[in-house]
Amino acid sequence: MKKHIIAIGGGGFGRNNRSYLIEKYILDLSGKTTPKICFLPTATGDDDTYIVRFYSIFNRLNCKPSHIEFFKRTTNLKDHIMEQDVVFVGGGNTKSMLAIWNSWGMNDLLNDAYNKGVIMSGVSAGAICWFTSGITDSWDNELRILPCLDFISGTCCPHYDEEPSRIPYVKKILVEEKLNNCIAIEGGSAMHFIDGKPFTNISFKNSKNTYNVFMDNNDIVEKPFDKIQL
Repeated sequence: MKKHIIAIGGGGFGRNNRSYLIEKYILDLSGKTTPKICFLPTATGDDDTYIVRFYSIFNRLNCKPSHIEFFKRTTNLKDHIMEQDVVFVGGGNTKSMLAIWNSWGMNDLLNDAYNKGVIMSGVSAGAICWFTSGITDSWDNELRILPCLDFISGTCCPHYDEEPSRIPYVKKILVEEKLNNCIAIEGGSAMHFIDGKPFTNISFKNSKNTYNVFMDNNDIVEKPFDKIQL
């Protein structure tokens, strides 16, 4: 059984995108006529408007949407997660999200579901959480490298072309040899991983890219992954 992760650099329903191309791609990947998809808005503190936006989009698509909250009465996590076809993790504060998940044992449940074949996906915080580490603005004063779930080996930077501090920070930490390479995902694109390995970049807006960024002979190299345009 293949294991899938779709890491979105920015955009999708969280940005009032009206095409729903990446959402449909994720749902179609399940192979189900009406797949079950569970939204985890933990990184925003289960923001009500984000949850409403999720349902406003996915209720228009062929699926059975649901969500899990940790700041109100919380459902039986194991029963709910293990019956899903897709998990979608929203953006927000990655550090706080991972701390809450750890307290509830969600990390292990997601890993069990992933190994069972449940598709893992998400945007921003919901993109980097699957990697060994991610570049995050969870702190308000600077970008930092945050340890994450390690479903995918390596480090991920979302919003690569959307926030002006991202590219200089990635270059800085590579020059300082804090990382050997970084998977940098532009807004409007997503990286599809199969069994933890890069499969293809998915551009769902304006020919956007995902890059493997690394040092070569003291130069910064941005090598784009093969992509499909939705």
